Amino acid sequence: MKRRHLLASASLALGLALGGSAFAQGMDKVKACFVYVGPIGDGGWTYQHHQGALAVQEKYGDKVEIQYQESVPEGADAERVLTQMALGGCNIIFTTSFGYMDATNAVAAKFPDVKFEHATGFKRDHANVSTYNARFYEGRAVQGTIAGMMTKSNKIGYIGSFPIPEVMNGINAYYLAAKKVNPDVQVSVVWAFTWFDPAKEADAAKALIDQGVDVIAAHTDSTAPLAEAAKAGGAVIGFGQASDMEAYKPSPRVSSIIDNWAPYYVERIGALLDGTYEQKDVWAGIAGGEVLIGEITEAVPAEVKAAAEKVRDDIAAGTLHPFTGPIKKQDGSDWLAEGATAPDGDLLGMDFFVEGITAELPK
Repeated sequence: MKRRHLLASASLALGLALGGSAFAQGMDKVKACFVYVGPIGDGGWTYQHHQGALAVQEKYGDKVEIQYQESVPEGADAERVLTQMALGGCNIIFTTSFGYMDATNAVAAKFPDVKFEHATGFKRDHANVSTYNARFYEGRAVQGTIAGMMTKSNKIGYIGSFPIPEVMNGINAYYLAAKKVNPDVQVSVVWAFTWFDPAKEADAAKALIDQGVDVIAAHTDSTAPLAEAAKAGGAVIGFGQASDMEAYKPSPRVSSIIDNWAPYYVERIGALLDGTYEQKDVWAGIAGGEVLIGEITEAVPAEVKAAAEKVRDDIAAGTLHPFTGPIKKQDGSDWLAEGATAPDGDLLGMDFFVEGITAELPK
């Protein structure tokens, strides 16, 4: 090993040691920074992350300084923003989109005394990187139950953002729950290839409606799919995504998945303040309150509401797993045997549709 590499390694080790020591002693004040993939007014994903940031400010008052940047593209731009934040004195940086994963780890390597928290990713290449996620697929099982019971056309739809595991397990859970209560149901998938683009999201919803779909779920960030469903005059229903999207109650928004990030953000900032902060990998769901099911409105028949609430409550109690065998993959090969439940590793790496979904995966 060349001398400059030895010096660099020694410097990195010293930085880690000093950073770990400083955080172990606690802090008088924390500068917490957030990188958002969309605007805080998107009404969905970014809005809900920002509510978590505001909850931190409310909890700790002048012990915390909040900084954020909206609409940061995934890729090189993210790395630049993260570097600026680290140089600007941020003690902890939350990167709130899957596509920030590589940038998060790259910048974390250069700033070992800054803590980085990446939402929905899996890479923790450095001791100062933690990951956190929510089991959105649990909420999709609740939505799928409503979709399967309320569809009149037996055609339900799903707007996918990107074919990553988080989205794939959501589609599969939605379909399996719908199929359980309605054996004749079919699901159509339209890929928007964006997290936040109201025009593209609206076009995706239109495409589904043109196919005869009368229930739409979406894994994108804006209210555009619900706005498009509202134009159908009651013939199409949908769900709030990431936040409640209550403006569209009681229909077409008949329920919602609400991402409740506030408790995690409050806990992590508190750990920096009191010196108990440690690297973590967290994946919580309905039971822990990170995934909330928004009000099921009066547009949903009583028996459907009861069935959906039972799915929610059974998941919370641990007596129901949305992926319980027998389940085959789309190609007919066996995946889960009778009574077996999906290991987390399978869900976190999911790259296939289950049997019965005819949609093709993008190349």
